[in-house]
Amino acid sequence: MSVELLAMVAVLPILVALILMVGMRWPATKAMPLAWLVCAVSGILVWGLSPGYVAALTLQGIVTAIGVLIIVFGAILILFTLEKSGGMETIQYGMQNISRDKRVQAIIIGYMFAAFIEGAAGFGTPAALAAPLLLALGFPAMAAAIICLVFNSFPVSFGAVGTPIVMGLSPLKPILDAGVADGGMTYAAFCKIVGEYCTMMHIPMAFILPVFMLGFMTRFYGPNRTWSEGFSAWKYCIFAGVCFSVPYFIVAWTLGPELPSLIGGLIGLGILIYGTKRGFCVPETTWDFGPHEKWDASWTGSIAASGKTEFHPHMTQFRAWLPYAIIGLILVLTRIPELGLKAWLASFKLSFVDILGYQGVSASIDYLFLPGTIPFTLVAILTIGLHSMKANDVKDAWTTTFAKMKAPTIALFAAVALVSIFRGSGVNDAGMDSMPLALAKTLAALTGEAWPALASYVGGLGAFITGSNTVSDLLFSQFQWDMATQLKLSKEIIVAAQAVGGGMGNMGAMMKQAQKMQVELARAQEEIKDMTFEASAGGGMVKAVAQGDNSLVSLTIDPEAVDPEDVEMLQDMITAAVNEALRGVADLGAQRINAATGGMSIPGLM
Repeated sequence: MSVELLAMVAVLPILVALILMVGMRWPATKAMPLAWLVCAVSGILVWGLSPGYVAALTLQGIVTAIGVLIIVFGAILILFTLEKSGGMETIQYGMQNISRDKRVQAIIIGYMFAAFIEGAAGFGTPAALAAPLLLALGFPAMAAAIICLVFNSFPVSFGAVGTPIVMGLSPLKPILDAGVADGGMTYAAFCKIVGEYCTMMHIPMAFILPVFMLGFMTRFYGPNRTWSEGFSAWKYCIFAGVCFSVPYFIVAWTLGPELPSLIGGLIGLGILIYGTKRGFCVPETTWDFGPHEKWDASWTGSIAASGKTEFHPHMTQFRAWLPYAIIGLILVLTRIPELGLKAWLASFKLSFVDILGYQGVSASIDYLFLPGTIPFTLVAILTIGLHSMKANDVKDAWTTTFAKMKAPTIALFAAVALVSIFRGSGVNDAGMDSMPLALAKTLAALTGEAWPALASYVGGLGAFITGSNTVSDLLFSQFQWDMATQLKLSKEIIVAAQAVGGGMGNMGAMMKQAQKMQVELARAQEEIKDMTFEASAGGGMVKAVAQGDNSLVSLTIDPEAVDPEDVEMLQDMITAAVNEALRGVADLGAQRINAATGGMSIPGLM
């Protein structure tokens, strides 16, 4: 069979996933298993793979997927632990009190805070946390969603402690390991170089996007509909870009691909807030979206910007941020080889050698070195004491995390098993090229030297289909390697373009999540209107009931509380009961909003 025909068959699983998930809007839990089935059948019928070998490759992929899922589990667990402890709401409270200028808020929260959350947790969490916060600050729903989704592009390659690179490029590990004996570079060294090139490709957008997006925001969501009001904050955007990019770049070139977004976001956020409070590069005028009644209906759909949904502190900012500080410290200490902790943690492996008796079909899980275990799960446990959590809150955090893992587990098992068959298809009796190599040869002949300009779009396509930069890299990294080999191009640069392109596609996939979030928010706000909260004062002598629309439903006064000689005390009790009822119903509303948005789903995998 010609290589062109092999390429046409090899692309079938990808087309199936694309048609089902994008065209027919199937969830990944249904689409990816079917795509895996198409890949498995193709391997058996066209490449002549034995069913036993396909089963072994499938199990190899599942083991690899378990490693990714451990990271996902830890990232979600620390997030829900902080939500249940009140730490996350305390952090959000701190974010909302820095500036009244919506342009400044968009940069601090949508750009910098979201970049930090992407580096620490990834997998859809930045939009799930930042968008509701912007909504609570008075942003139109569509503006909040678009800002968060577009900004969540350049941090993605290093999201979830570098998972898209460290785990996403794992199909290349056997190739690189085989060449080490002949003086080739190690897998870790290759990932570090890819990360360095990624920063060089991403950094221009770290400066361009903030300026453009502020102009876009004021042009399409401002009362004056002008680009200039957003562009006038260019100095503040450059300041933010420097705050993020300098540590982002330094960390990638010194420590590797795991920490650039996390450290860049964390350090950048601290410097940016410090400078903002002192007026450094802050626009001289304060910009706002204008009166709500003048907003275009398309800005919000059925979701009104919340004037009553506020965040409240449950502890000091230091205690709230402490778990993330500990995560950053542990990651630094365990990723510097000279300290010895990296090698020690990496020595703990759960290995599966020659699965089902097929030589070379092996996989392993570095269960302690994976960041999902140390530091994420470890710090989640430590946070129980640090934040003095109640047993029920701890239980809720863990049960919610396990519940959230069901759908991504099904989708990721199928997706990574597909990848394993995809690249393992080269071991066949007929001597046929593997699926990625057949694709690479065919496309290399078609595109020639133009491929460097096109490589990133493959990464974008993969992330758009699956909703995950990591899965896109798992699927196409060997294909990109083969393309570079065929065209005699730099493998590091082409693979880096794949990883960077995944950031664009991930943003597109998250747009689908924005539509779902808008529906959930609309439903939540309808429910909030019917919520009530009862509060009392004076030992129950005065009772007030407030409704979700901030109206007072009833006020009950015990006759014994009516003392003509002490009217002032009665007034104080009424005021206290009413205020407490209004605060209580506002808190209920905030919890419902968080349930609709903060209870995030993982893009493409849920």
